[in-house]
Amino acid sequence: MRLRSLRLHSFRAHAETSIDLSPGVNLFVGPNGAGKTNLLEAVHYLCLSKSFLTSTDAHAVRRGESFFEVEGAFEGERRSALKVRLALLPGEGKRAFVNGSALDRLADLVGRVPIVVLSPADHLLTDGGPTERRRFLDQTLSQAYPVYLDDLLKYRRALKQRNALLLQVRRGARHAPGTMEAWNEELATLGSRIVSRRRRFLELFQGFLLDAYRLLDATGEEPSATYAPSVAPEASGDGEPAEEDMDAFRKALARVARRERETGRTLVGPHLDEVTLQLDGFDVRPYASQGQHRTLGLALRIATGLFLREHLDEPPLFLLDDVFGALDPERTQAVLDLLTSDAVGQSLMTAARSEPFEGTIDFADPEHSAFSVVRGTVTPALSTEPASFPS
Repeated sequence: MRLRSLRLHSFRAHAETSIDLSPGVNLFVGPNGAGKTNLLEAVHYLCLSKSFLTSTDAHAVRRGESFFEVEGAFEGERRSALKVRLALLPGEGKRAFVNGSALDRLADLVGRVPIVVLSPADHLLTDGGPTERRRFLDQTLSQAYPVYLDDLLKYRRALKQRNALLLQVRRGARHAPGTMEAWNEELATLGSRIVSRRRRFLELFQGFLLDAYRLLDATGEEPSATYAPSVAPEASGDGEPAEEDMDAFRKALARVARRERETGRTLVGPHLDEVTLQLDGFDVRPYASQGQHRTLGLALRIATGLFLREHLDEPPLFLLDDVFGALDPERTQAVLDLLTSDAVGQSLMTAARSEPFEGTIDFADPEHSAFSVVRGTVTPALSTEPASFPS
């Protein structure tokens, strides 16, 4: 998918901003605090209904205003054109509209416009805790498989209810007979499906991860990503768990039942699972250098884009937020070569200076655009040619 135009109203540093974008690389240059990252954040809202910077939507409202609105016009290679609008309204929360029609659920935005975000926080993917790697799995799979997102949302609701019941039990409160058993069955069914699809995805993902290392010219090491569940089910080839998988989940819940009543929380399930990352068979977290962490984190994001493009038959948008400062010149050049190749689609990226890119990307070519961002105002830079999309 490609973003043809973007409009922001009362969003972060932007009072009112409208820009047209090119189909290739779109570079936003400006000092810290100028509002360039806000543009990527707005696109993230349009694609996934939330920010990649904060979990509090109110922080995205421009100071002194009561609401924000962002809007984007998208064009697909094979998908139909979309006009997406998302607003945070006082007393109503977020509302999303596609081609003028309101969506019943914000989750219905996910997957319409696939997206991949690269940022300095990507080091958490490889040297942070398991929450970051579970989030990586969930975001990728939710964009590729709507049924996965549905199961994930249902699982989270069931988990919340079961944890609330466990807290009641811990405090000595009574509950209706059979209630805990009903939540156990819900978690076993949904959790087994989530685990099965995560494992199957990582098996497929291995090839894309190797391709990403090749594209980054980092073929001296072999990366791998494997799933480490808290419940060990039987492997299922089609993403659907067998009855044995659900039975293993039920038995795991039974084994920890006493500790769960003592702690007041669910102690097994996909909300606690881990992804093990390795280079040449060695665990990345304790043994990898900073350079290896950066390369693997970058490769995971690029591999995600390759996977989404093949699975959805549509290239995702790449958002790169100030990622080049931490990369050496060789890796920077490899990423820029990738962004200007046929391997990926449109990209939007931020940087403090444009000079590092001018020797590689021809911003006089209408395929690419550069913009200056100063105090929430966006103006064309380096080229005055209008954006041009192929028919």
